[in-house]
Amino acid sequence: MSIRLPGADGTPRAYEPRATPLALTTEGAFTSRTVFSAAHVVADPCADVSPDSPAAVDWDATLAFRRHLWSHGLGVAEAMDTAQRGMGLDWAGAAELIRRSAAEAKAVGGRIACGVGTDQLAAGSLANIRAAYEEQLAVVEEAGAQAILMASRALAATASGPEDYLEVYGHLLRQATEPVILHWLGPMFDPALDGYWGSADLDAATDTFLEVIAAHPDKVDGIKVSLLDAQREIDLRRRLPQGVRCYTGDDFHYPELIAGDEHGFSHALLGIFDPLGPLAAEAVRVLDTGDVAGFRALLDPTVELSRHLFQTPTRFYKTGVVFLAWLSGHQSHFTMVGGLQSARSLPHLARAYELADGLGLFPDPDLAEERMRNLLALYGVDQ
Repeated sequence: MSIRLPGADGTPRAYEPRATPLALTTEGAFTSRTVFSAAHVVADPCADVSPDSPAAVDWDATLAFRRHLWSHGLGVAEAMDTAQRGMGLDWAGAAELIRRSAAEAKAVGGRIACGVGTDQLAAGSLANIRAAYEEQLAVVEEAGAQAILMASRALAATASGPEDYLEVYGHLLRQATEPVILHWLGPMFDPALDGYWGSADLDAATDTFLEVIAAHPDKVDGIKVSLLDAQREIDLRRRLPQGVRCYTGDDFHYPELIAGDEHGFSHALLGIFDPLGPLAAEAVRVLDTGDVAGFRALLDPTVELSRHLFQTPTRFYKTGVVFLAWLSGHQSHFTMVGGLQSARSLPHLARAYELADGLGLFPDPDLAEERMRNLLALYGVDQ
């Protein structure tokens, strides 16, 4: 039976949901790529909160989703922007998330890396920014997780030029006990990060970024680049010191970047691998066998969904990610911390459902259809 979905112009049209999910067959650890999924948090829908309140998190459902990702062989990138850092989840909530998820990773043998930032501060001196980074780095290291040094809004607002970035990051890398991942998040994900690394000129910013790495290559496991510019990422990864990995954060071009070329390839740390987890894992295991064409055949069709979820304004992609988690049965509701379930329109969500269903992403297509119908009824769309 078809379901009536509102199109971009609001006019309902008929869509015939698929009856069965995509059949996935492979299992085992990855051998050719290191792959992280940045994971979302599940809100507590019964908490009496407002958009300005500290986040109320459903810890059981949040940790269950991480076990789902680990069960497919994916690493979890915790407390990143996908978890609504700076968009509903404050540092106190992020610190608890890091501690709980790191303990869960240890219990199940899952790989985890956690975001280290400065979101205790709105702004501050360079000394205050260093101290904020140090506080978060200590929490992550004490939890036994790998650190991801995230871009800092406070540093972007305070730094007078590239030398301030070199000083702050050099200070942190000297202190880190284990190699970290450096994260360059572009302004399309967070407008407050425009001009990061001391320049709005991306070539100049890249030179500063590489200077940080070159000064401490033994302390940098890899870089995570989220600029949505495939050629820039390829050029950057070719300039990295030997042994420093590139983790693609490009949710528009990830199949080609992970597949790579004769000069190298990218590993992955992606928000889109939250809803794509099982399918992405299947694709990487196919790539492990050397079957690049088979890998691309699985992953290329997912790009349309990813581009839809990450469309402008890109920072609201989290709404689509959580929506698909609800439709997939990973949580019992479509509620987000900070009330961000309202950040995307009904036609946007309807198209996300259609694309995900077409890919066979829903483990129980009947449940996904039922929940989609319930949402449409709530919005007054007559079936």
